[in-house]
Amino acid sequence: MNLLIFSSLVFFGCLLFTFCLNRNKRKEEAADREFWNREYQANFTRKKPLDDLDYITIPENLLSMQPDIITEELTDCLVELQDLSSTKIVNLTGYTNTDLKLRYGTANINILSDYDFHYTNLVTLLQKLAELLHDSLEDALAIEVLEFAVSTGTDVSKSYYLLAKLYRENGTPEKIDALIQQAQTLQSIMKDVIVENLQAAGQ
Repeated sequence: MNLLIFSSLVFFGCLLFTFCLNRNKRKEEAADREFWNREYQANFTRKKPLDDLDYITIPENLLSMQPDIITEELTDCLVELQDLSSTKIVNLTGYTNTDLKLRYGTANINILSDYDFHYTNLVTLLQKLAELLHDSLEDALAIEVLEFAVSTGTDVSKSYYLLAKLYRENGTPEKIDALIQQAQTLQSIMKDVIVENLQAAGQ
């Protein structure tokens, strides 16, 4: 009898495994079909205006900042920031090329890629600039830089962590709550990790 029960359990276990395997396979096939259907439609989407893009403007207070101690690295960062200010910058984090082609047309994909590339350069540069300012004891300027970076929706986790650290060190830990709220709006796979770490920092 025990052998019969064991055999039945093995049999039904195999059936359940096969069912789950086939179900997952069908889901993957359906996802693949959906992706290729969207990609097909995207490739035939006509060019559309880019007027509704959220263009990012680097604020004048960052472009004209004058730290008390100017190092070669700081000078290089400020020059790069000035150069970036003349480009079109858009945060397209969370959008795939297919999403962008469907919304703005295939003919715009290279332009949009350039805008997003400028954004990646911007947030990377802002993090480096903030670190250099912090190392030079220019925390007020570092906070300005990081607050701007966060306002653009950056998902550079170090920017959030350094800003939270500076808030605590400068006696304004209550600002971490607003930082957490900002992080919760991110369209990035980094969102949950950033929020969890900020919550821990705010305790």
